[in-house]
Amino acid sequence: MIDGVDRFFYVYSCDVSLNIQLKIGTLEGKRENLNYKSLIEDPQLQFSGAYEEGCSDLYVTCQVFADGKPLALPTSTSYRAFVTRWNWNEWITLPLMYSDLPRNAQACFTIWDVYSARKAIPVGGTTVSLFGKNGTFRQGMHDMKVWPGVLADGKTYTTTPGKTVGSEDEMARLAKLVKKHHKGHMVKVDWLDRLTFREIEMINEREKRNSNFMYLMIEFSKVHYNNKEFSIVYYDKDAQESVQMRNYAEIVKVPDPEMLMENLVEDKHHILVRSERSGLTDKDLKPNAATRDQLNTIVNYPPNQQITSEEKDLLWKFRFSLSNQKQALTKFLKSVKWNQAHEEKQAIEFLHKWSPIDVADALELLSPQFKNPTVRRYAVSRLKTATHEELLLYLLQLVQALKYEDFEAIKAGVEDAAMIRREAEAERERLRASSMSSVEDHSENNQSQNIDGTDDRDEECDLATFLINQATCNFTIANYFYWYLVVECDRQDSLISKDPKVTEMYVNVMKRFSQALLKNGKKGHQFRSKLAKQQSFVEKIVMLMVSISRESGNRKKKIDRLQSVLSNPDILSYNYKEFEPIPLPLHPEHIIKAIKPETATIFKSALMPCRLTFMTTEDDEYVVICKNGDDLRQDQLILQMIQLMDKLLRQENLDLKLTPYRVLATSSKHGLVQFVPNSTAVAEVLAKYDGNIQNFFRKCAPNEMGPYGIHPDVMDTYVKSCAGYCVITYLLGVGDRHLDNLLLTEDGKLFHIDFGYILGRDPKPLPPPMKLSKEMVEGMGGTSSEHYQDFKRLCYTSFLHLRRHANLILNLFSLMVDASVPDIALEPDKTVKKVQDKFRLDLTEEEAVHYMQNLIDVSVGAVFAAVVEQIHKFAQYWRR
Repeated sequence: MIDGVDRFFYVYSCDVSLNIQLKIGTLEGKRENLNYKSLIEDPQLQFSGAYEEGCSDLYVTCQVFADGKPLALPTSTSYRAFVTRWNWNEWITLPLMYSDLPRNAQACFTIWDVYSARKAIPVGGTTVSLFGKNGTFRQGMHDMKVWPGVLADGKTYTTTPGKTVGSEDEMARLAKLVKKHHKGHMVKVDWLDRLTFREIEMINEREKRNSNFMYLMIEFSKVHYNNKEFSIVYYDKDAQESVQMRNYAEIVKVPDPEMLMENLVEDKHHILVRSERSGLTDKDLKPNAATRDQLNTIVNYPPNQQITSEEKDLLWKFRFSLSNQKQALTKFLKSVKWNQAHEEKQAIEFLHKWSPIDVADALELLSPQFKNPTVRRYAVSRLKTATHEELLLYLLQLVQALKYEDFEAIKAGVEDAAMIRREAEAERERLRASSMSSVEDHSENNQSQNIDGTDDRDEECDLATFLINQATCNFTIANYFYWYLVVECDRQDSLISKDPKVTEMYVNVMKRFSQALLKNGKKGHQFRSKLAKQQSFVEKIVMLMVSISRESGNRKKKIDRLQSVLSNPDILSYNYKEFEPIPLPLHPEHIIKAIKPETATIFKSALMPCRLTFMTTEDDEYVVICKNGDDLRQDQLILQMIQLMDKLLRQENLDLKLTPYRVLATSSKHGLVQFVPNSTAVAEVLAKYDGNIQNFFRKCAPNEMGPYGIHPDVMDTYVKSCAGYCVITYLLGVGDRHLDNLLLTEDGKLFHIDFGYILGRDPKPLPPPMKLSKEMVEGMGGTSSEHYQDFKRLCYTSFLHLRRHANLILNLFSLMVDASVPDIALEPDKTVKKVQDKFRLDLTEEEAVHYMQNLIDVSVGAVFAAVVEQIHKFAQYWRR
C-alpha cells in the first residue's frame, strides 16, 4: 500500500491467518451455442441457457490447485436468476488461509449452467495464479479469459489460462499501462486521467463484445490492519527464503552486511529508557485511552504470540500501572532483556510487587521461554496455592517442565541430600552418645529441612523440590508422580527419542524422591513400599501378557490359557487369584487384592490386549485393559485434557455427562486403561438394532411417557454427551473417528476411545471438522427435533466456556512440546498453534457461535465422511 507518498507495507503470507476472499463480478461476452449432436445425446439440454435468448441462470465455482492437485474443496456462488447481464457481485470465502498457500497456487474458476435436476454443464473455465511473477498476492480487479465448454484446468501448465503470456491485444496493453499508473510510474493529471480511464473502459467493452471469448471479472481482497492496507508477499518459513519486493517492475537483491547485526542506536535508546533512573519518572505515568486499549490487546495475547520490540517497550514503560493486573505479569516478563544485568535486577524486584498471578498463568512461567531461576521459583510459589486436585490435573505437564530446569542444580540436589542425610545421622549418633537432653528438639528442627537443605517454610523453591515435597505428603500424587518419572527414566525409549542428559536428570529426580520418602519417617516408608509393590506387580502382569502372546493357537485357545494361568499359581510362580493388597496404579484410591480368572479375556487385536477384572478390598470389581507393545502416552494426554475440560465446564454448572476414563502409561511400551462397563460400540449398536440408536435406548431404558419411548434422563444424557465430545474432540483435533471407536452406555453416555490421531492428523481424506454422523443425529430425533436444537445450544455454550480458559489449555500443551507423544513429536513447533487455531480467539463470542454453527452444519452434511464410514465398515467385516 502507498501511505502518503512513497511508503509501502507488506506482510508475509505465512503470517496471515485469514481465509482467502475473492469477489466474483461480471461475465461479459457472447456464449457459444452447443452443437446439435449434444442435443440429440441429451434432449434436456434444450432447457439450458445455450438455446435460450437473454441471460440464463448460472453459478461459478472456485477451487485452488497446486502441482495439479486440489488443495481444498470447491466453493461456489449462489444460484441466481439474471435478466440483462451476468453480474454476481458476490464475495466468496475459500476454505484456505493465506498461510496455507504454496508459491505456485492457482485459482480455477468454472462457470456452470443448471438445466435439469442435479445436471449442469460447464459454460467455460479460466485459471489464474494467485501470486504474481514477483511473489505478491494479486490485488484489484482482473478480467479473466474464459475458455468455452471446458472445466478450469488446475495443472501446472494449464490449458485454460485467464491471462495468456505474451498477449499483444489492446486490452492487455492497456492493462499494463493502468498498472504502471497505479504504481506511480506515470505522472498523474486528474482531468486527463478521468477522460483516459473512461475511454479505456469503452475500449475494453468493445474488445469483449468483438472477441470470441467470454471474460469473467474477478476481484482479489485486500488485507487491512490498523487502518493500513497491506500487500501479501509469499514467504516459505521452511525454506527460509522470502521474496524481497520493491516498487519497480523487477527484483534487485542487494546483500546487506549489517543484516541481523545489532542496531547500536536502538540498543543505546533501549538502555537509556530502561535505566534504573527511569523508574522515578515511569512511576507516575498513566496511559491514555488509546494506549490503554493497546496494552489490553497485548495483555490478552495468547501465550505463544510473539511480542514486538515496540510492544515490549510499551509494557516496560507502563509497568507500574499494569502491576495491579495479575494476568499482565507474563507479558511484562517477556519484555525484559534478561542478559542485561540492570534490567534483570529491576524485573526481579518488580516481580514480587506485582499482583499474585493465578496458577493457570504460573504454568506459562515454567515453559522453556523463561530461563531465569528466580522467575521459575516464583511460578512454583504460586503453584503452592493450588489444591491437590488441581495439581493432579497439571502433574503430567509439571513433570515435563522439569526438562527446562537447571540440570546441574537437580543433580546437586541429590548429592546435597545424601550429604545432609549422612551429617544428620552422624549428629544423632553424637548426641545419643553424649546423652544430651536436646536430642529431641534438635531432631524436630532437622525435620523442618527438606532433602536439599532448604527450609520447608521458604516461600520459593525449585520445581523438583516442590513436586517431591507434595508427593511425600499425598499418596495419590506420589503414585502418579512415580509412574510419570518411570516412563521418563525408560532407557530404551531414551535411545530413540530423548536426550540422554534429560533421562539422567529424571533418574536424579527419582533418586531424590526415593531419599525424601526414606527421610519422611513411617509414612514415607509406607509410600515407598507401596510403590515398590506396584512396580513388581506391573512387571508380573507384563510377563503374563508376554507369555500368553507367545502361545500358539487361535484367540480362544489363548483366552483359555490366560484363564488357566490366572487360576494356577504354580505356572508363573505367582498367585493372581489372591495377593497382598496394593493400590491400583491406574486408580490408587482403589486397593486391589485379586484377579477373577473366569472373566479374563483377550480383545481382537494384533497386540492382544487383555481385559482383567480386579477385586478390591471393598469386594467391588474394577475392570482394566492391560496393553503390551502399545505407547499409551498420547491417549493419556488426551484423557487428561478431557478430564480437565470436564472440570472447567462443571465449574460453570455445565455437566455434559462426559466419561473421562483413566489411562496410565507404565512405560513407553505398556500401560493400563480403565474399562467402562456396559458400553458398546455405536457400530455394533446400529448393526444389532436396525441402524437406529433409539431402538437401543428403548430396550435398555424404556419409558412410555418419555421422548420416543425412552427415559428422559437417558435422552438428556445422550444429547449432552454428544455435544461435549463433539466440541472437545474438535478442539483437540482428534482424527480417525469412526463408529467403532465411539461407545454408548446403557444410561445414554456417548464417549470416544482410541486417540491414535490428534492435532488435526487423520488417516482418512477430507474428514469433517467434528464427528457427528447422520445416525447420531437421528438418535436425537433428527435435525428438526427439539433435542437436536438443545444439542446445538450445548455446543455453543461449551465452546464459549472453554474459549475463556484457552490460556490454561495452551499453557499445558506448551509444556508438552518436548514430550515423546507421537503426534506432538511430528511438529512440536506447531503444536500450540494448532490448538490455538481451533479456539478461534480472533472472533467475538457472537462470531464464535456462528462459526460453531457452521461447523455443525458442515459435519452433519459431510457426504464424503459417510462414504469413508462405509469403506471402514467393509474393511472391518473382511478383517473379522
